[in-house]
Amino acid sequence: MCVHDHPQRFTGVRDLARLPYFKVEDGRLKLADRSLGASIDFHTHLTLAYVRPCQVDLHKLHPETLNYMPGDNAIDIGHYGNLDFTRRDLRRLKLDLSLGSLTARGMRVTHTAANLARDMDDLNIRHSVLLPIDFPVLSDNAGTWLDAVAGDPRFICYGSVHPYATRREERLDRQVAKGATGVKVHPNVQSVAPEHERSMAIYRMCEDRGLIVFWHCGPVGIASAAGDRRTQVARYEQPIRDLPGCTFVLGHAGALQNEDALELARKYPNVYLELSGQSVERIQRMIARGPTDRMVYGTDWPWYHQAIGLAKLLLATEGQYDVREKIMYGNAARLLGLPAQPGPRVVVPPPAPGLTASAPAAHSLS
Repeated sequence: MCVHDHPQRFTGVRDLARLPYFKVEDGRLKLADRSLGASIDFHTHLTLAYVRPCQVDLHKLHPETLNYMPGDNAIDIGHYGNLDFTRRDLRRLKLDLSLGSLTARGMRVTHTAANLARDMDDLNIRHSVLLPIDFPVLSDNAGTWLDAVAGDPRFICYGSVHPYATRREERLDRQVAKGATGVKVHPNVQSVAPEHERSMAIYRMCEDRGLIVFWHCGPVGIASAAGDRRTQVARYEQPIRDLPGCTFVLGHAGALQNEDALELARKYPNVYLELSGQSVERIQRMIARGPTDRMVYGTDWPWYHQAIGLAKLLLATEGQYDVREKIMYGNAARLLGLPAQPGPRVVVPPPAPGLTASAPAAHSLS
């Protein structure tokens, strides 16, 4: 059946229940059948704070998570995810991340570990990788998050050391001592190109310590022009090539330059693709060309509800249950040193006609 035969546009998050994978229960969207298997979300964040220490109680549970993409926004799973943001959404998002970071008000107060854990349980997400982003001074998101989730096996928290920070090795080693097993690098937000000599120094530290580097990778169309220039996928090849002993995860699978990111993964065995934001057709395209053993599911929570990325992946892998399990759980578990998914894999019958995705169409993809 053609990929376009399944619903592509939805009136909001709860409308995803039109797909056979989900149901609405107590006003919340939940996984309808847990035999679909557990997953690992390789791309999440908690409340980000700058200038002042975090003012939000990361252990507090709120009735609803206020995602930056509002739950009643129209969703089109046929294009890159951030195209569903309205201008109003983007204004609110930027305010919450800038001036809002000084306060305990706004959407950010719901971006807690407790809310993430509750949202994960709704969708049978067993683990989430937390990706802090820090500046050279006046921020310690990595340390704050590592302390907040210490001892909680549901969360794998990475570190963040800005390339222009002082005493970078000391900072990194403190984060490793607290449990960090990787480092998040965001060339756009941190305003440093991925191939800059100071960025390269961070990667070498990670290589020496066996840490994974998770990059924001690719232009996204809603950043500044300078930010989009810094995140051109071609700029990531030098560190990948020059540091073959370091594992790099390309966040958003290259975003709007997905084809270029896919080529890097096909060319270099130390590259993984994290799929958040990509459309159903793009995910199918990546699966068709490989390498499927180096692709991982991610959502960019709290920017987006976790079900949006899960819906795309489930549709893209209908009839390919081994590939689905690898991308949803197995590849990430292997990369993170976690146990394999427990219990036998249950092959679920295909959804009713009209709701299934098959091989990608031959025409150019959005």
